[in-house]
Amino acid sequence: MLILVQVLIIQNINLSSYVILLPYVLIIILLPFEFSRLSVLFISFFVGVCIDYFYDSSGLHASACTIMGFSRYYILKFISPRDGYDLGVKPTVNDMGLAWFLSYAGLLILVHHFFFFYLEVFRFNEFFRTFFRVFLSSIGTFVLIYLIQFLFYTNRK
Repeated sequence: MLILVQVLIIQNINLSSYVILLPYVLIIILLPFEFSRLSVLFISFFVGVCIDYFYDSSGLHASACTIMGFSRYYILKFISPRDGYDLGVKPTVNDMGLAWFLSYAGLLILVHHFFFFYLEVFRFNEFFRTFFRVFLSSIGTFVLIYLIQFLFYTNRK
């Protein structure tokens, strides 16, 4: 569903040349803790290939998503609680809290966007301009992901 929203709606929203929203990364962010590293890599690659197919970007999204899927294990290990993650807990704002989700999703989004935008430009003579795009797009994507979490993943009693 999120891939369809990305390619049918978000792709057509043009905020500026510096803010590009890529909320499809939420698919990788919300993968359960129990998934193996290899499963996460395959899912990440498949999500990237699906987006590449619609954007006609010849592997750009697939490589950025695969790097994101690869980094996910190390970021989870870096920010893990002392006792580890409980079984059945999902990596959402609701289950883990805003501070944890901000560091987890924020780091993953930064890794994805950094790799994505620098691979897209493929030169370092525009380093600061590209870094500005990475920063603003990461903030915009995180805010959109947080809104999606708030709208669709809250506990309703």
